[in-house]
Amino acid sequence: MTYVLHYAPDNASLIIRLALEHLGVPYDTVLVNRAASQQSGPAYRALNPNGLIPTLETPQGPVFETGAILLWLADTHGGLGPAPHDGARGDFLKWLFFLSNTVHPALRMTFYPDKYIEGPKAHAALRLGLQKALLGHFETLDTLAASRPAWFGGETPSALDIYVAALLRWPAIYPAETDRAWFSIAHYPALQTLCTRLEGLPCVRPLTRIEGLGPRPFSDPHPATPAIGSAL
Repeated sequence: MTYVLHYAPDNASLIIRLALEHLGVPYDTVLVNRAASQQSGPAYRALNPNGLIPTLETPQGPVFETGAILLWLADTHGGLGPAPHDGARGDFLKWLFFLSNTVHPALRMTFYPDKYIEGPKAHAALRLGLQKALLGHFETLDTLAASRPAWFGGETPSALDIYVAALLRWPAIYPAETDRAWFSIAHYPALQTLCTRLEGLPCVRPLTRIEGLGPRPFSDPHPATPAIGSAL
């Protein structure tokens, strides 16, 4: 079957869409209208009971959670990271799970503090603490990318490259109503090089048009202007 990606523009589905484009496998898309809260409706929750985006429909059933989908695609098609019996597999996995379990949730809490704690002062305090932690995480990832392991920051993108590029895009532009001066990709030269390299690949070009990401969506990001759907 052709995969079906349930997506919203400039959401975590962007990561999976990039991976699918890079692999060159056929897939269809179904827009999840966030403006109408479709992700919380019964039809979508029948696929993903957590109501989060993305979900990928596969011959084995729906797969959700960004890291899980990336790993499933890597093991199914290859080309996104070391194979299960590769000696580098453990290193690849620990950093993939660092992104999915630590960095990505920290960004989500930064963008939506009201989902985790009540009160404007508490929101500000939570954001401040998470921003400090994220700066340290990005520094760690920059050091890793500078070391140029075969599965991160190389000429051929892995799942880690694709995931990191999106995680670097979002703090530069979201949330629109807050001060974003705390973050600049220029502070992480190895990661900035990774993003620039990724932008030059064919897998990125369709998404810059379809999701309205602009010509340099990772190294010089701007808010998305999708023709269909909402990034918010």
